[in-house]
Amino acid sequence: MKKLVLKSGRERSLLNRHPWVFSGAVKDLPDSSNGEIVQIVTNHHDLLGYGFFSPNSQITCRVFEFTNDPIEITPDYWHQKLVNAQNLRRQLFNFSETNCYRLLHAEGDFFPGIIVDIYAHVAVVQVLVKGVEHIAGSVFSALNQMGFSHIYVKTKQTTQLLESVEQSSRWIGEAASMPLRVLEHGVQFYVDVEKGQKTGFFIDQRENRKTLGEWSKNKNVLNTFSYSGGFSLYALQAGAHLVHSVDSSKDAIAMGEANVALGAYKGKHESFVMDCFEFLKQAEPNFYDIIILDPPAFAKNARSVDNAARGYKNLNMLGIQKVKPGGLVFTYSCSQHIDKDLFRKIVFGAAADVKRNVRILKQLSQPEDHPINIYHPEGEYLKGLFLMVD
Repeated sequence: MKKLVLKSGRERSLLNRHPWVFSGAVKDLPDSSNGEIVQIVTNHHDLLGYGFFSPNSQITCRVFEFTNDPIEITPDYWHQKLVNAQNLRRQLFNFSETNCYRLLHAEGDFFPGIIVDIYAHVAVVQVLVKGVEHIAGSVFSALNQMGFSHIYVKTKQTTQLLESVEQSSRWIGEAASMPLRVLEHGVQFYVDVEKGQKTGFFIDQRENRKTLGEWSKNKNVLNTFSYSGGFSLYALQAGAHLVHSVDSSKDAIAMGEANVALGAYKGKHESFVMDCFEFLKQAEPNFYDIIILDPPAFAKNARSVDNAARGYKNLNMLGIQKVKPGGLVFTYSCSQHIDKDLFRKIVFGAAADVKRNVRILKQLSQPEDHPINIYHPEGEYLKGLFLMVD
């Protein structure tokens, strides 16, 4: 197997098990093709591990195995990674109440370059690097053996850290009919894995939706950037007095209406196809007991952080201004380039400018099926604050 040789002294991050090898740390590139599995070695040719080679990416290699001893990479090796991931999920969920979850979370499950989300009997796979394309057959076979009879490969928009993956969204084998009807903590909703955002739904907000529900009884709730109505459904099931869902996408609102129709919530829910900033500006002050601010990622890369920070601040100022005294604001950022400390400072600035007393009741993050590799803090992308506003 060909070797990627590091510069002298640049092995420290790998000794600390960080799974990314950046181009500046490389002394000698292997004569390997994009996606080929290579050995990563020190300047003295001591073995550090194995990874997917990406010669045209800022991340020249993504490490999937740290070891000082040579190993054989077989289809069974990849199968075992999926089995290990599923064993964790079996401990997290009662599948009769929750049958949509993340099975494989890239570096968080020691398998960089791939995400697998489960919706009942369907596995949705996002392949993020060429190396995973090369071993995808082993992944699909393992998923079939684990009982997932339908597999959908979905493209993901690349960023500057991800190489371009030559694939199109497609079914592997027989297609499943859309939309799927799934369960999350007993809440029913539809998911369209072919047309929906991400892999079809925002699975990473599951536990935060549950927290919202626990506070929603008899409340007026505003769900901005509502997509297909996940937060709205939890509020309605918990007995909210009224829920308003706002999104700029007609298709998202239509799916949200279909989800609301699954429950007996007639007269308690209303949807608005509208820009969420404009809706908040026009909203009646002190009407909503709870406001949810869950926008898409404002910072797509490091260069956009300053503009994103202004966007998050303006959004949070509106939410804090409009919520009823004693009300609650659930505010989030899924921008990887906005870390939790910066996000908290942004929300602090918004509260200070509005001049209302604000308390943090809980800090929010991604759920256990989106584990964060302790050696890879970049995997902690979702952060949120549960606020009480006096």
